[in-house]
Amino acid sequence: MGRTNPTYRDALRRLESEWEPMRRALRREYQDDFDRLFDRAREFADAAGYANPPDPERALVLSLLLAHEVELRRLREERDANGNRADDDRRADREGADG
Repeated sequence: MGRTNPTYRDALRRLESEWEPMRRALRREYQDDFDRLFDRAREFADAAGYANPPDPERALVLSLLLAHEVELRRLREERDANGNRADDDRRADREGADG
């Protein structure tokens, strides 16, 4: 038995091709950002393909949301790690000034 839907990777390539005119119309500074969106969607292609959604555009949007959530988590962790180091540095400065 064959699949009733094209593979997600095929659908993603089709969507990227459909949006190519928009990419070309973007300023050069935004074209890499546009490309990065589809790169991020491809990072989750295995999971999206496993779900075999009837509407691949919804899987694309969910993949992009997931990629952004991953990036937000990474940035929060980085901020917290840097924030804790800054707090430690301030504490050490205060203790050094007191001593």
